[in-house]
Amino acid sequence: MWAASCLASCCAACACDACRTVVSGISRRSARIAYCGLFALSLIVSWILREVAAPLMEKIPWINSFHTTPNREWFETDAVLRVSLGNFLFFTILAILMIGVKNQKDPRDSMHHGGWMMKVICWCLMLIFMFFLPNGIISFYETISKFGSGLFLLVQVVLLLDFVHSWNDKWVGYDEQFWYVALLVVSLVCYVATLAFNGLLFHFFTPSGQDCGLNTFFIVMTLILIFVFAVVTLHPSVGGSILPASVLSLYCTYLCYSALASEPRDYECNGLHKHSKAVSSGTLALGLLTTVLSVVYSAVRAGSSTTLLSPPSSPRAGAGKPLLPLDKVDEEEEKERAKPVSYSYSFFHLIFSLASMYSAMLLTGWSTSVGESGKLVDIGWPSVWVRIVTSWATAALFIWSQVAPILFPDREF
Repeated sequence: MWAASCLASCCAACACDACRTVVSGISRRSARIAYCGLFALSLIVSWILREVAAPLMEKIPWINSFHTTPNREWFETDAVLRVSLGNFLFFTILAILMIGVKNQKDPRDSMHHGGWMMKVICWCLMLIFMFFLPNGIISFYETISKFGSGLFLLVQVVLLLDFVHSWNDKWVGYDEQFWYVALLVVSLVCYVATLAFNGLLFHFFTPSGQDCGLNTFFIVMTLILIFVFAVVTLHPSVGGSILPASVLSLYCTYLCYSALASEPRDYECNGLHKHSKAVSSGTLALGLLTTVLSVVYSAVRAGSSTTLLSPPSSPRAGAGKPLLPLDKVDEEEEKERAKPVSYSYSFFHLIFSLASMYSAMLLTGWSTSVGESGKLVDIGWPSVWVRIVTSWATAALFIWSQVAPILFPDREF
């Protein structure tokens, strides 16, 4: 008995030392990767609880407080929402604490990059605490998550526009024939892929013998937007590049596909319904992986994007100059500490907060899953309309980015 106790104590000590070693190895450069890893871990926890936590949650009185016990899908959705709420609060608190951090001399800079053992403990406790909250709070969070998810999708659209224009400006900036030819080739490939993609959409989502007017409207509307992109870009008054228009055309087509693919599997115009049983598990894994990658990319890029929020400016020279001169070593250390931060810490955490809401909606089918759809990621009519509206918002933002400099020549865009 004594030997077993000693062995357990040794194992616990080794585990603590291992965790301490891992978190202490997180440097300034790897802090953003660590936050991304923590967010990815939250998605894995959500997925696991979504599959196994329902029987246990049925026995918790403040969760199962109904006269008639809800079906299993309700508890699956509730588990995901509670984990998402804990994640949302964790990153929101960090976003609030990091407001106004301008340089590395700020004590909160160390808080952002360090203290990982305490952060992980707080994150775990916050997730556990969410399962003690009443259902009313979770229901309210579910409602606001739909709006938060919409904001996150808009952020993704702005980031895409920023990326495409930066890509085009970089290649044009080389001012060499090779890069102009490369722009033309990439644009042609995107347009060919876009037209082929739309042909497949007509084939799979407008089957003959079915009244699929809504799907036809979505696809035709996408083709109209693609045509408008090309007309606006090539107009002499705009004088834009065809590369952003081609990439945005392909992206809008992809959004149209993802919207149509999100239609319920029992909808007769969804050409994927015949394969739903065969690919449900793969769809779940692929959907989760895609969510992690897209959310992580958006958070990392948004944190340093000059389009969304410019990095804070460095402090004015001489503002913090000491009364007595420092020696050379101290002066170098002071300069190092006074460097401006390379991205907005507060906005970085805010993106993860919105992403927590978005991932919860994906994993719960926007909280409207019924029947077999509950076994799949991102299925349901709310998801369809969110994707379609996002596609239209993408088109509106791109067209605005092209015509705004003409309408308001005195303003800088």
